[in-house]
Amino acid sequence: MSATILLALRIILIAILFGFIGWAFWLLWRDLRMQSATLTRPRLPSIQLTSIDAPPQAKLFTRPQVLVGRDPAAELYLEDKTISARHARLYFEDTQWWVEDLGSTNGTLLNQEPVLEPVVLASGDRLQFGQVAFTLMIPDQNGA
Repeated sequence: MSATILLALRIILIAILFGFIGWAFWLLWRDLRMQSATLTRPRLPSIQLTSIDAPPQAKLFTRPQVLVGRDPAAELYLEDKTISARHARLYFEDTQWWVEDLGSTNGTLLNQEPVLEPVVLASGDRLQFGQVAFTLMIPDQNGA
């Protein structure tokens, strides 16, 4: 009878060992899946607009879309008579920041050129909404 009990104990021990090994592999697989999802998710770089007027003021945005306008609900609220209520929008798409004029009265300029369709932005660009001008910086493009 002791041989039967000893055999049963060995089988139970082997089952526990295989259960532990299976559990460890499952934890490793789950952790690798989570890390893979984190690494493949595109990062949203922040965007900073610094006013050219004295004194210069910098505004940092970390959202995927920034509405520019005289509307108090706009993320970049500009109280200037040359700015439309919904003047322009900056948005992050396809790993790049873009600017789009929203049919404003006084237009949007990128490096002194009118924005007629969505255009890709780069760090160091000069953006002008109506008569209000900004220097653009995308910190991740500069290694910051």
